[in-house]
Amino acid sequence: MTRVAAIDCGTNSIRLLVADVPAEGAHVEVLRRMEVVRLGEGVDATGRLAPQAVERTRLVLAEYAAAARQLGAERVRMVATSASRDAANRADFEDMVQATLGQLPDVVPGLEEARLSFRGATGSLAAAAAAHGGPPPAAPYLVVDIGGGSTEFVLGDVDGVRAARSVDIGCVRLTERHLHSDPPTSEEIQRAESDVRAALAVVVADVPVGEARTLVGLAGSVTTVAALALGLPGYDPAALHGARVSVSAVRSVTAGLLTATRARRAALPVMHPGRVDVIGAGALVLRVVMDALALDEVVVSEHDILDGIALTLARG
Repeated sequence: MTRVAAIDCGTNSIRLLVADVPAEGAHVEVLRRMEVVRLGEGVDATGRLAPQAVERTRLVLAEYAAAARQLGAERVRMVATSASRDAANRADFEDMVQATLGQLPDVVPGLEEARLSFRGATGSLAAAAAAHGGPPPAAPYLVVDIGGGSTEFVLGDVDGVRAARSVDIGCVRLTERHLHSDPPTSEEIQRAESDVRAALAVVVADVPVGEARTLVGLAGSVTTVAALALGLPGYDPAALHGARVSVSAVRSVTAGLLTATRARRAALPVMHPGRVDVIGAGALVLRVVMDALALDEVVVSEHDILDGIALTLARG
């Protein structure tokens, strides 16, 4: 058993997983945390990480580094994704991480991000299905990880990844580009949808999505939509992991979010405060993907790139 600490720093949030990973079988979660720091605030427009966003990230990263030390993590890996990949002042961010964590972040390309997400997402699907009293999802899987700056599409099965593509249609990026009104206007929503459909055309050219038998959805946009579709009274990871949500339910929840004011979204019991401003765009990505690819349901995974980082740290 190896105790590891995985840190995922995305465009919208920074997350920590400390886990005990055996040589084989399921890993055991020791600590999981998520804080919204909006590292990618404005980066789509300016091409640079804002100093205040880097400082918000530093404060939380210092807490994560202390937690990893106190819990005795033998190995630590921090993966940074879309926002830091795109930034002209990426070196400033890397210097901050080196000073705070004691090591540089791995600023991974989109395809590596996709592979880590796939490994984390699919490792426990059968167990999650059994917990819900259903059969295991059928492979091949199309794993869709809707982040803040980008969305990853990964097709694979038990033998690993067959094809993957990362495109810049994350929930923060789409919100900053298009969804400016409260609530968004129909014209703003149409422009955002057109952006998603254009990106999907790129994905379909690289990834044989028609081979997929199961859509697996990851990250906060998907889990929030699922929690609303299931009518949960509060955010419940155990109820969400492995749950199946129909495309009709996704359409209904997405329409509700895009027509709601910010105040109404913030009042929803499952809504994380840091997701209020961007959940409409995240839900829109999921709905357009399901409609465009004619997918009837999405299987929700609470395990994602964090779990993939932890597994690779312990097992290679």
